[in-house]
Amino acid sequence: MKDEELKKSSEEQGTEETTAGQAAEPKASEAENTKEEQTGAGEDAAADEAKEAPEAEADADAGASEKTKLEKKYEAALNEQKDKYLRLYAEFDNYRKRTDKEKAQNFDFGAREVIEKLLPIIDNFERALGTVEKEDEEDAFTKGVRGIYKQIQKMLEDLDVKEIPAEGEKFDPNLHNAVMTDTESDVEEDTITQDLQKGYTYKGQVVRHSMVKVKK
Repeated sequence: MKDEELKKSSEEQGTEETTAGQAAEPKASEAENTKEEQTGAGEDAAADEAKEAPEAEADADAGASEKTKLEKKYEAALNEQKDKYLRLYAEFDNYRKRTDKEKAQNFDFGAREVIEKLLPIIDNFERALGTVEKEDEEDAFTKGVRGIYKQIQKMLEDLDVKEIPAEGEKFDPNLHNAVMTDTESDVEEDTITQDLQKGYTYKGQVVRHSMVKVKK
């Protein structure tokens, strides 16, 4: 009886081991399949990454190219606007210089006319003062006239009006007008011996020629 029980127990144990072995085989197979699946998935992912890398590089290159095009476009537009600004500034600067020159010319023209009309008055002042006797130099009236004459001279000086040197100078037809000749004075020929009427320049330009007597 005991032998039968032992035999039965041994058979059951063998059956369990066989069953356990059979059960372990599918698990090992499943593990191998899982490993293979993971390996395959990794390979697929690597392949996808390798495939996506050139596409990403192409997208990056396309983006950089588009950026370069935009930069060139904006740079060209900026240069165009800068060129327009420089041209406009140059035109305005030329206009300003031209108008300033015209204003100065108009002022000089008007000043010249006023100076020409003042010169006969100055001549009369000089003639009047030239007739004053020495004993009348301290007279109040004489001092008043001389004071006015000095004010006019100061005004002409401030306007850059200058007397033309004459007596003792060589005759210059650009500055002097010979109205008399001198044959008696002991000086070189063409030397001015007398200034009959003063001449004046305004900013270097002759307003009135000096009327002079010249040695011949």
